[in-house]
Amino acid sequence: MELLTQFIEWAWARHHNILSWYIRPLFLLPFCYFAYKRNIWGIIITLLALATSMFWFPAPENPSAGVIEMLNAERDYLLGDWSFWKVVVSCYTPLTFYLLALAFWKRSLVYGLIVINAMLIFKIIWTFVVSDRQGALTHLVPSVVGFIIINTVMLFIIRRKARQPRQTTVDAAING
Repeated sequence: MELLTQFIEWAWARHHNILSWYIRPLFLLPFCYFAYKRNIWGIIITLLALATSMFWFPAPENPSAGVIEMLNAERDYLLGDWSFWKVVVSCYTPLTFYLLALAFWKRSLVYGLIVINAMLIFKIIWTFVVSDRQGALTHLVPSVVGFIIINTVMLFIIRRKARQPRQTTVDAAING
């Protein structure tokens, strides 16, 4: 039990490195790619990478007050009393990951983009609900950067796919 406690403390200290906050939204891109390719192992590995990315970077020597506030608010939320509504809200994340995988699995880039944006907007709103202004604003910058990058990449892919001529089943069979 002591080893687990030490690991949690080690990981928690590293989660204060704001670089992990910048890369976490970007995991949506490989997640979507692997769902589009219908590659279960790619999806699983991406989810494992996302879950562990909070401690990939070294612990900062002096984390900002906003980072400390945001993570304290997150910890208080997770360790506090669990009401019915808190359980319902907590189901949002796995549900949206399922819907995101489903949208890309079915090759619906537009619906996938809608789900991605719903996920990111919900996370931003949730942050302002559970944290104070300083913590939420600290979290806002990495969220917006991720939001812009993901939307840019997805819109580029959607436009590129729209420009490609569609092959009919007969054309595909003839052309191999």
